[in-house]
Amino acid sequence: MPTPSSRVSGITPSGKDGWEVHFEAMTRHQAGEPIIMLSVGDHDFHTPAETVEACVRAVRAGHHHYTQLPGIPRLRAAMAKATSACTGVETSPAQILSTPGGQAALFASALATCDAGDHAIIVAPFYATYPPTFRAAQVDISIVDAHAEDGFQPQAAAIEAAITPRTRAILINTPNNPTGAVYTHETLEGIADVCRRHDLWLISDEVYWTIAGARKHVSPRSLPGMDERTLVVNSMSKSHGMTGWRIGWLTGPEDFVTMLISLNLVSTYGLPDFISRAAVDALENGHGVADIAERYAKRRTVFLDAIRGMNDVTVRGSEGGMYVMLDVSALEPDCEAFAWALLEAEKVAVMPGGSFGDAAKGHIRISLCQPDEVLREAATRLKRFVGSYKRDAA
Repeated sequence: MPTPSSRVSGITPSGKDGWEVHFEAMTRHQAGEPIIMLSVGDHDFHTPAETVEACVRAVRAGHHHYTQLPGIPRLRAAMAKATSACTGVETSPAQILSTPGGQAALFASALATCDAGDHAIIVAPFYATYPPTFRAAQVDISIVDAHAEDGFQPQAAAIEAAITPRTRAILINTPNNPTGAVYTHETLEGIADVCRRHDLWLISDEVYWTIAGARKHVSPRSLPGMDERTLVVNSMSKSHGMTGWRIGWLTGPEDFVTMLISLNLVSTYGLPDFISRAAVDALENGHGVADIAERYAKRRTVFLDAIRGMNDVTVRGSEGGMYVMLDVSALEPDCEAFAWALLEAEKVAVMPGGSFGDAAKGHIRISLCQPDEVLREAATRLKRFVGSYKRDAA
């Protein structure tokens, strides 16, 4: 057959990607093996019933035709209101591009800020799709590590050192997946200063903004001189319990968003009408938002309390989002080997930190997407495993 394009064939490099532990555990779990799945960030509960019923009403009312390319007006207005709350900057519907999930908003931001052959900087640890998203846009990338000993707060000087004459954008994520770190005002001001002085776009993934824990979420868009150069990626997947609905949006300068409507023309051709109307109902009424934030805050406390006193394991980040990050390097520098051994010995599936960049090597990511009693049981198994791992190593 003819040769496929390098644009697509180069999205994911060949070889290991660090997700093998999860896929093996998922296969065994689906086959009936009693594995505790703490490796994936999908809610263990369903979308709030009010949102589901709103969708059913919309389908029955005949709302299953084409929609406006940037999103139906009421959806853009509801998303603009949510963005105002998220970023602290008053936002108009004209600054909103509705997309099928946050990933589509991320891809749109990569295509719109960088040409093929340009350069972007990604702060690590990062969500797994970040590098391949830029590769799909044929953009060269550099990874800048945020270090565990700094609480995974990125350093502006390290980001600035990675800038080249071809650099067009920086991508950050707060509250962070996988670490649960919530970037401080000081951290974000340092990054904003770099963007202003070098005239760069800042792409800020803020999909976990409602699950920031005790530390207040700060959006870099709210800082001086950043509104006109910040693109905010958002989604209803985590905040409203709507992972499978594929509803997200991108916030940016009005002229920029107007230009991006053409991308929806040649990619999605708009969103499903009935899903859009369900999303409007969820956004306008806040279905599930407070409950989900409270649920994950409680689960974080439950799990951290349950592992308290575990020697040679250090909690890193873990302030917000849906994850806890554990430094196991004192026991086993190879976090993938640790995760495989934990799966085999205790039937607990976790993600090796190296799956999210070198900055998270020596760590494991714990998903909090399980009920309290399951998290307590997983903590018991983990503590038992750590104890035996130490004895075996000795």
